[in-house]
Amino acid sequence: MEAAMGLMRRIHPKHTETALSALLSLLPHHSSDLLSQLDQPLQVLCDMDIGKEFILCEYNRDADSYRSPWSNKYHPPLEDGQLPSPELRKLEIEANDVFEIYRDQYYEGGISSVYMWEDENEGFVACFLIKKGKAFKSSESIFVTNYAVTLNDCVCGEDGSKSGQGRRGYLEEGSWDAIHVIQVGPEEEGIAHYCLTSTVMLSLTTHDESSGTFSLSGSIRRQMNMDLAVVEGHLCNMGRMIEEMESKLRNSLDQVYFGKTREMVCTLRPPAEVAQLRLPDS
Repeated sequence: MEAAMGLMRRIHPKHTETALSALLSLLPHHSSDLLSQLDQPLQVLCDMDIGKEFILCEYNRDADSYRSPWSNKYHPPLEDGQLPSPELRKLEIEANDVFEIYRDQYYEGGISSVYMWEDENEGFVACFLIKKGKAFKSSESIFVTNYAVTLNDCVCGEDGSKSGQGRRGYLEEGSWDAIHVIQVGPEEEGIAHYCLTSTVMLSLTTHDESSGTFSLSGSIRRQMNMDLAVVEGHLCNMGRMIEEMESKLRNSLDQVYFGKTREMVCTLRPPAEVAQLRLPDS
């Protein structure tokens, strides 16, 4: 199991599904552990009853069907699928409406879904999901392009794009999958314990005639625990925690993934201007 987890951490996100399928066939007795501990790139399905897309994951899955947060129905239909209690379902509907606004403000589009269910400790668990990414046209303005600009700087130096979006024109495809799982403990004297586990999977591919094709992908996971007053409600507390965590994750990606990549690439392949400066005077 430890070797399997180590292997999956080194697999390109695009190949995660294929690698996981192979591991499940090799280690069927560890299937439940693998499925629960490994995060996969998020998939999307359309709720035909409502006409809206929703995100598929292990948290809204029952057998081979997935529950839509919009209609609260399983697709394909499942008669005895697990459903949240009426009170928790009401909170789930409100969370989806609020999270859509959050997604539009921070991501300028994409797809989001929120799922909630009761746990064994008289509390509940909430899963907040965001997926943003596809193959992009040079004129599209998207959240992921902020990272493509940094990635392109690593390999190309100065901006040479002739597209309307400048360096954003280099981005061929990219994806950002964010998974936030919050365990909420039972309320005691107006205080509840929140445990947030967040995972972000990022994949970018840029292309330019001078630098060729460059691909960068990876994932990052962090955890946060807080005891908060429930005066303003669980949704406000969870929203603040997710907002703070996403800010930390974006900073980590900028400093670690892209900062180190820029440092290594610029050392091995310095831009022409820098290379000229390094040449000794003849």
